[in-house]
Amino acid sequence: MSADPTRPSHVPTCEEVLTFLWAYLDGELEETKRQEFDYHLSRCESCTAYLETYKTTIALERAAASHEGTAPDELPDELVEAVLAAVRGPRS
Repeated sequence: MSADPTRPSHVPTCEEVLTFLWAYLDGELEETKRQEFDYHLSRCESCTAYLETYKTTIALERAAASHEGTAPDELPDELVEAVLAAVRGPRS
């Protein structure tokens, strides 16, 4: 069996991929390190699936944050009062 010419000298473990995932997504890894991660991801279904859920989580978080402080006009007054009462806590 011949050696894989695309295989980098170091292939990160799944644990290493998870540790540096944020830097990978932000493009903060040096080129060699990014190539090592890309190689690992091209062969590891688990890490690829995790990466996709991680990206989805980030997108959902950003979408939620962009709507922070806004509420539709049709919220029932009872719901608003219940939330405010819960935030205030029990009265002594």
